[in-house]
Amino acid sequence: MSRWQAEQQREAVADVYVEAYRGVPGQEFHDREDFLRRFAEATQRPGFDMIVASERRLTGVAYGYVLDRADGWWRDFTVAGTDGAGPDGTDIEELTASGQVFALAELMVVPAYRRQGIATGLLDQLLLRSDAALVTVLTAPDADAVHALRAWEWTYLGDTHGPRQAWSRPLRP
Repeated sequence: MSRWQAEQQREAVADVYVEAYRGVPGQEFHDREDFLRRFAEATQRPGFDMIVASERRLTGVAYGYVLDRADGWWRDFTVAGTDGAGPDGTDIEELTASGQVFALAELMVVPAYRRQGIATGLLDQLLLRSDAALVTVLTAPDADAVHALRAWEWTYLGDTHGPRQAWSRPLRP
């Protein structure tokens, strides 16, 4: 979806977010508003792209954007024995500066549609459309996403200074 199409779908995407990350009762409004703020910021990023799965309503969403040197995201984590290198030995800062790192900002599927290959399909389709050399994601260390990333053969890059882990995988051989 284009930036404009994504903005038109923002409420439906927020519905998927709330359902996919259902947490403490009463927090849904705060979580939704925070998500909508982050989503609006993401849609304005260079290289933003989004893909959705639907069956009469949205059942899954994946989106991300190209990182640039100003992000400095690689400075925010302790790299796990890679000396600042990506999984294929390429310097992460160099790739980011050249617009070759795609950040997977969100990959979510509503619970009733999980374990059907939807997340894998969304991710594959989103990344097929990218010209980047490397894709990266930040996730909580105890998230179900970590199990999926391992299954998809992503490489653990390290921990951020906050409660997140960085993972990546090359997009091009």
